Amino acid sequence: MDEKRRNLVHKGFEIGILLKFIDGIFEVTGGMALVWLSPQTLKGFVRAITRHELSEDPRDLVANFLVRSAGHFSVSAKVFVSVYLLSHGIIKIALVLSLWRRKLWSYPAAIVFFILFIIYQVYRYTYHHSAWLVLLSILDVIVVMLTWMEYGNLRRQAHYEGGIGGQKG
Repeated sequence: MDEKRRNLVHKGFEIGILLKFIDGIFEVTGGMALVWLSPQTLKGFVRAITRHELSEDPRDLVANFLVRSAGHFSVSAKVFVSVYLLSHGIIKIALVLSLWRRKLWSYPAAIVFFILFIIYQVYRYTYHHSAWLVLLSILDVIVVMLTWMEYGNLRRQAHYEGGIGGQKG
């Protein structure tokens, strides 16, 4: 791989894991908020933030989706979503921090976890057709590919510098 392409892959990788880090922060924040919110409080919050939009456009897809979703939010769903968001977010943040530190073990670990997240998201999509799940899965696929290429670049670099096998290439 030439230097220009390697730099492009690296920049894409950095942007991808930055997005995953931000997503992880949002997931942990959302999971913690759900721990403290009752389903009724959540329904009221969603109604309050969508009221203006629905008064202007009663057929607004996003606002109606949020209201419907909040309306079906039970205590058991709250527990599941809270645990899912917290665990998913914490794993994602820990992996991204390790990737930023260029720990070689974290590349295969991140690839495995991101693939597991993709599989779960596709499974969830079969039950709840959500554009968010599709977009998140596409982002995860891109990040997996970039992580794989970045990992290959780092391994080649380590081998060339004598980091793997003790030989310079």
